[in-house]
Amino acid sequence: MNRYFIHLAYNGSLFHGWQIQPNAISVQEEIQICLKRLLREDLSLTGCGRTDTGVHANDFYAHFETDNFYSEEELKQLCYKMNRYFKVPIYINEIFSVDTRTHARFDAESRTYKYIISKNRSPFFTDLLYHNPAILDINLMNKGCEILFNYKDFTSFSKLHTQTKTNNCKIIEAYWEEKEELLIFHIKADRFLRNMVRAITGTMLELGQGKISIHDFEEIILAKDRSKAGFSVPGNALYLYKVEYPKELMSKQKKGSPAYSLNFL
Repeated sequence: MNRYFIHLAYNGSLFHGWQIQPNAISVQEEIQICLKRLLREDLSLTGCGRTDTGVHANDFYAHFETDNFYSEEELKQLCYKMNRYFKVPIYINEIFSVDTRTHARFDAESRTYKYIISKNRSPFFTDLLYHNPAILDINLMNKGCEILFNYKDFTSFSKLHTQTKTNNCKIIEAYWEEKEELLIFHIKADRFLRNMVRAITGTMLELGQGKISIHDFEEIILAKDRSKAGFSVPGNALYLYKVEYPKELMSKQKKGSPAYSLNFL
């Protein structure tokens, strides 16, 4: 059995998330249909995570297994053919072989998300940004970020009734950055709960507007109760920006320059 990693990116505007679901278009299903047509095999993809409806991925990995062996040149050609095949906003950056024990989801060491807020309404980036003209205290919001490092259980920011065994996550990095007319929330962790980034972002916007205090924000985390936290911001402005693996597991990845550029990231 041979295992291959696919390194890809996608605009999530047309998709109901990564994972296959009934009566809805998903990124996983589109890629599996493409692979079946090009390789004449029924292959199942395992992604590095799952993104919700409308959420984008600048850096995403998935793996598949097959009895067939494909050379580096054949994988390069497959990558080219897949990009020609897609009529939806998916781009395959690279396909490469890995050890059969390397897992796209479980071997990922960290994931970085960015949430992009526009202070001014734009007719060009409606599907890519969240418009919020409110006056925000960025310093206070960054103090809120510092509090995140003190905790592991983020039940208050998780979607209810998920199948996870634990709601513990290790936040590695979190901060807000102003970039011209944009406000960008950066957050990096070993794992994320469903809806977690959007719920944290919405709660921090309430903090920045003075609707809650720093003490309130900390109490929300301690409550371990989703109803205590703020609203979930829309998914259209959320990006899975980077997924990182141990270097020794990704020795065959070339990771050339992608054929896309999102300057506001």
